[in-house]
Amino acid sequence: MFAVHLMAFYFTKLKEDQIKKVDRFLYHMRLSDETLLDIMARFQAEMQKGLGKDTNPTASVKMLPTFVRAIPDGSEKGEFLSLDLGGSKFRVLKVQVSEEGKRNVQMESQFYPTPNEIIRGNGSELFEYVADCLADFMKTKGLKHKKLPLGLTFSFPCRQTKLEEGILLSWTKKFKARGVQDTDVVDCLAKAIKKHKDIDVDILALVNDTVGTMMTCAYDDPYCEVGVIIGTGTNACYMEDMSNIDLVEGDEGRMCINTEWGAFGDDGALEDIRTEFDRELDLGSLNPGKQLFEKMISGLYLGELVRIILLKMAKAGLLFGGKKSSALHTKGKIETRHVAAMEKYKEGLANTREILTDLGLEPSEADCIAVQHVCTIVSFRSANLCAAALAAILTHLRENKKLVRLRTTVGMDGTVYKIHPQYPKRLHKVVRKLVPNCDVRFLLSESGSTKGAAMVTAVASRVQAQRKQIDKVLALFQLTQEQLKAVQGKMRTEFEYGLKRDTHLLATVKMLPTYVCGMPDGTEKGKFLALDLGGTNFRVLLVKIRSGRRSVRMYNKIFAIPLEIMQGTGEELFDHIVQCIADFLDYMGLKGAQLPLGFTFSFPCRQTSIDKGTLIEWTKGFKATDCEGEDVVDMLREAIKRRNEFDLDIVAIVNDTVGTMMTCGYEDPNCEIGLIAGTGSNMCYMEEMKNIELVEGDEGKMCINTEWGGFGDNGCIDDIRTQYDKKVDEGSLNPGKQRYEKMTSGMYLGEIVRQILIDLTKHGLLFRGQISERLRTRGIFETKFLSQIESDRLALLQVRRILQQLGLDSTCEDSIVVKEVCGAVSRRAAQLYGAGLAAIVEKRREDQGLENLKVTVGVDGTLYKLHPHFSRILQETVKELAPRCDVTLMLSEDGSGKGAALITAVAKRLQQAQKEK
Repeated sequence: MFAVHLMAFYFTKLKEDQIKKVDRFLYHMRLSDETLLDIMARFQAEMQKGLGKDTNPTASVKMLPTFVRAIPDGSEKGEFLSLDLGGSKFRVLKVQVSEEGKRNVQMESQFYPTPNEIIRGNGSELFEYVADCLADFMKTKGLKHKKLPLGLTFSFPCRQTKLEEGILLSWTKKFKARGVQDTDVVDCLAKAIKKHKDIDVDILALVNDTVGTMMTCAYDDPYCEVGVIIGTGTNACYMEDMSNIDLVEGDEGRMCINTEWGAFGDDGALEDIRTEFDRELDLGSLNPGKQLFEKMISGLYLGELVRIILLKMAKAGLLFGGKKSSALHTKGKIETRHVAAMEKYKEGLANTREILTDLGLEPSEADCIAVQHVCTIVSFRSANLCAAALAAILTHLRENKKLVRLRTTVGMDGTVYKIHPQYPKRLHKVVRKLVPNCDVRFLLSESGSTKGAAMVTAVASRVQAQRKQIDKVLALFQLTQEQLKAVQGKMRTEFEYGLKRDTHLLATVKMLPTYVCGMPDGTEKGKFLALDLGGTNFRVLLVKIRSGRRSVRMYNKIFAIPLEIMQGTGEELFDHIVQCIADFLDYMGLKGAQLPLGFTFSFPCRQTSIDKGTLIEWTKGFKATDCEGEDVVDMLREAIKRRNEFDLDIVAIVNDTVGTMMTCGYEDPNCEIGLIAGTGSNMCYMEEMKNIELVEGDEGKMCINTEWGGFGDNGCIDDIRTQYDKKVDEGSLNPGKQRYEKMTSGMYLGEIVRQILIDLTKHGLLFRGQISERLRTRGIFETKFLSQIESDRLALLQVRRILQQLGLDSTCEDSIVVKEVCGAVSRRAAQLYGAGLAAIVEKRREDQGLENLKVTVGVDGTLYKLHPHFSRILQETVKELAPRCDVTLMLSEDGSGKGAALITAVAKRLQQAQKEK
């Protein structure tokens, strides 16, 4: 028993001594945590250099865009072909991706040799050989009469400008075919395939093997967004935000970047990490000074590094009693498979003795322990370096997503990772230590890059098909110049109908006289009350106007109008309004004051004088009974009488659009048109009295409230109404009415977007085909979200957050589509506004017999104010449709309040002038 203990003690002591000896010799190959964090920071800096347009040419880490923009989402289906060219054998593969939901892939493949005379001969012969093999495979599998998409895995450095193109930068490995460098390899292959008249193949994707690995794993795990290969060579790829890729146009979405990290350090960035052994290995390699990071990591070099170290240790008398063999002097005699075998748990020492004996050495027990430890240090350093670069990528991804913790999956492949017994465990452990705020899953790629090329092709095929369907929907909202001209012409016709006595009743655009007959001239002064009713809030204002300096001061209070009042009785509504006025007068200390009042009432009214307005119909969700067909000024007077606390002089009932025009007219005498682009949609303008057949008199001008929201209620614009417009109309409070408004105003744009999103989701084009409960809810997609989503400053990450608030779990691709939908709907709205406005300015120009018209349009409304592109598109459309009109759009400051007071002031001034006459 004592002898056994003595032997165990002797062996432990021997092992300790040998390990210490090797550790001292290979001191520089042991990397501390601090050093690894430093390497990680250096790699992050190299990534930034590679991504920048100006710095990329000198960057050692090339960060090549792959034009792979999406990972599999599980909805891919169909048959795909894949070719894998890049190794000693060439492989053709047929991949059958099953129906949605099952994520099932069946594969049939065939290997073909790549003879030296083919891979080192003429380039056209190489591609003809590949095409012959493909034709043979398709014949064998009975695929000759099918049109199939194909993906090509091409494991050589290529510069890509699109997914289905790749300019070969240089051959590597043993390939040397002439006349291919600097040409498009996809084009070369396509030409060779064309010679086979009996096969029909569409090359959709050219893929690097690392990208193939990521895509294969992403099919099984949607969290996978990084691919790493540690095999004969080493490389990594990951999904990068387009906004960070200077080399490719566009900021939307993501794209896979092939880092080509093997060249990290080629610019001297790793000189302090490299050892004398690395330098010796590099000098003896086929490409000295290149791929320096790869030479410290990959399977092509690990065995050779071990050989160089063992030879140096033997020369120093630290191994084999100072003896060396000719095999130990021979380059390439120790391979990475030997390193893996020597590091095996339990049988590692026996394997070490056998391998060293095969090299013509006579190793002692101590030698075997030392050699095994050399292998451990070399392969451990490889895993450490790989972990540092991978940790840099993971940190970059986490920062891109602005997350405290990142959950992600890394797809792994390569012989070193697969066959080395300790490698995966070491790599995982170091990565987790370097990025404690990332939850990383490592997934081994099954059937690797070739299946990956098929998956890239399947995704490209899916994206292509989906894109066609999405474009088809978006095309419904793209109005041509002819269509806009037609809208302009029809609007003009409706204006004329509305102004004429005989056709007025049939007109959809009511052209209501407002009895506002003058614009401010700067002499207005005094205190005025203004009321503003037009939405869920009701405002009471005190407006002080000082003459001469055109100065206006305002004090206001906002009161809510509850739904039960909006949709109760007329008496309740006006009693509530008077209660609000009483509260305001109290608040301002004006209880007994007799003030002139202007009432902004933003609903269609037929007026017979400036202080009389009969409500035609409620809009914007109001439904109070016993009001339609009644004079709302009388109803307000009655309510004031019922209260019996104060008396007010109601001078004018005003539409908010007219108020907007008056406010801007106070600043700019050229302003004689008012436009509202907000919850509702409307326009007013100053018309010659002689053109208004509904009102007596031919002298001067009067403001006409067009109420153009009803344009199209007679079906005249049905040719541009979509199924989504019809859906929104059917679900509204007033089906069949206000059709133009429902295509242009803030109350409805979000609802149109919601209907489109539901339809796209039903067709599996959004949100993985899942319609959330929130998306089914009417009104959930408010128009303010359009303005936010379309903001140029908003990254897709923030778009996704907005969608998450709406209960929509969106991918990056979903966010792009939602943004496009919002853009299409709001662009059409702005263009339709432009067509309507062009109709009125052209009418004014012709009426005045002018060659060119210069006019200012006062504009108000949340859509115009808040939407990032609305005003620009509106202006561009007017310019295109009315080129002889110089139109200035002027934003109104508080049109409905200040405007009502100004109209009241102008009316008082005109009354006074009338009296004096």
